[in-house]
Amino acid sequence: MKTITPAPVRHSVHVKANQAKAFDVFTKGINRWWAKSHKIGKADMKEAVIEPRVGGRWYEVGIDGSECDWGKVLIWEPPHRLVLAWQITPQFGYDPDLLTEVEITFASDADGTRVQLEHRNLERFAEQAEKMRTAVNSGWPQLLGLFAIEADS
Repeated sequence: MKTITPAPVRHSVHVKANQAKAFDVFTKGINRWWAKSHKIGKADMKEAVIEPRVGGRWYEVGIDGSECDWGKVLIWEPPHRLVLAWQITPQFGYDPDLLTEVEITFASDADGTRVQLEHRNLERFAEQAEKMRTAVNSGWPQLLGLFAIEADS
């Protein structure tokens, strides 16, 4: 039986900010632009966090102080590149044994920075791969749009 591997989800956005600012807004400033509705914890989300180092956590903090992991930092190369482990299941819970990757690159150009995002290894969702591809393919453009507004402010 042949296994079909879903294509990675790819989206990009251009921001007026320089490369260093774009990287900082995406990482240190994630809480300023990440949609509070995009959470997996039981409590309403107070804060989204990316710890700035390889092995750092990527997680949410609830208004009740609870923490819920989303993944971890796999590659930290400011201001050029960031790779995050997405360890969120199709049921939108955390699974430390699941690992899909979200790579974000930041390339300077004459007018600012081109930010490219690729969410890959979607086949690791097994029979839920196409469902998850559809979900992340609709979610990332919204989030990148919010990021761009913050980066351009």
